[in-house]
Amino acid sequence: MTPLASGHPGPRPGGGPLAWIRAHPLAFDTVLALAVVVAIMVGAMAGPHGPHGPRFGERELTATTVVLAVAAGGALVLRRRFPRSVLAATGVCTLLELLLETEAPRAPVACAVVVALCTLAARTDRSTTWRVGVLTVVVLTAAAMLFGDRPWYAQENLGIFAWTGMAAAAGDAVRSRRAFVAAIRERADRAERTREEEARRRVAEERMRIARELHDVVAHHIALVNVQAGVASHVMDSRPDQARQALAHVREASRSALDELRATVGLLRQSDDPTAPTEPAPGLGVLDQLVDGFVRAGLPVTLDVPGHVDALPAAIDLTAYRIVQEALTNVHKHAGTGARATVRIVRSTEALTVTVLDDGGATGPDHRPRAQEPGGGHGLMGMRERVAALRGTVETGPRPAGGFQVRVRLPLQTTQATTRAVRSGRSCCTGETE
Repeated sequence: MTPLASGHPGPRPGGGPLAWIRAHPLAFDTVLALAVVVAIMVGAMAGPHGPHGPRFGERELTATTVVLAVAAGGALVLRRRFPRSVLAATGVCTLLELLLETEAPRAPVACAVVVALCTLAARTDRSTTWRVGVLTVVVLTAAAMLFGDRPWYAQENLGIFAWTGMAAAAGDAVRSRRAFVAAIRERADRAERTREEEARRRVAEERMRIARELHDVVAHHIALVNVQAGVASHVMDSRPDQARQALAHVREASRSALDELRATVGLLRQSDDPTAPTEPAPGLGVLDQLVDGFVRAGLPVTLDVPGHVDALPAAIDLTAYRIVQEALTNVHKHAGTGARATVRIVRSTEALTVTVLDDGGATGPDHRPRAQEPGGGHGLMGMRERVAALRGTVETGPRPAGGFQVRVRLPLQTTQATTRAVRSGRSCCTGETE
């Protein structure tokens, strides 16, 4: 079992002994095995009952103890990869010493079992630690009490019980701490990933919102410029006064487009950039100016607004303005010659209803995408997504008497979260109008 496979955290940056141990686990285990072998041999030669502590030189180091010490210590080199096998090997060596060295100090080879049991508890689960730990403690303690030449309650026998039990408890504590640290690191990594994903999502939403605003501005004004430029080209020779009037409309529409583009692109400025324009977003308060622009462009528009539509939420106010702008742009672009349009805006206690109708004109086919066509145009798609973000409804399609209709219902009881979603452009589209 490798360190990573057992859930042990890998090497972390930093210096010091701990960093060296993590970087060289096999070298550390070899040093630990040598230290255990030396401790076993010293314990075998020391007399534990001297007047002033252990005494040396009174006991001889037997060949059996040396062989068992080397075998048990050598097994510890592989304690990380094979913790169960190493514990079994050190346990067998301890039992052999208890059986063969009856006159020697009580089981100094047991210190190898302490290390092996602590490793097993640290690298497995709690249930395994309990089963294997209890079995090891009971077997070694019982063997020491049964095969020793001292009473069963001798301190050497109780020492085996205490040290093996503490080894299992210490290993379990190490495993619990490693799991706790790993959980904290995993939560920190997940939180960091979440922050990065949220930042990317917000950037994408802001880009799409700006793209949608640019689409609405450019599609509307460029359509007007295109029509007026065509009129000016057509009457340039025969009616120069009307041509100059059309060119004046072109100039006014282009100036208005530049102003709105400047305001929209100003949202992309950084904090240290020159101050961006501070004009408010368009709304129904400037609807008369929008309608007047279409009238001057040659599209008769009747505006019907019974009651008051002021004090609307900002998201609804902007969405209603963009819907009227998009619908009138489509009428001007696609309806036949002599078409007339009607804009009706009704506010109730529950919703704001925006209806844009046209009669289709006296001549010329209506090439607008119908509602039954999948997706329609990008303008209708953007309209639907704007309204869907406010939990409203859109009805578009041809009228039985001819022409086209757009009817939108925007509920006024929008939640704050929905309003923020619209402002950030969660649902948006890009491209050209239909």
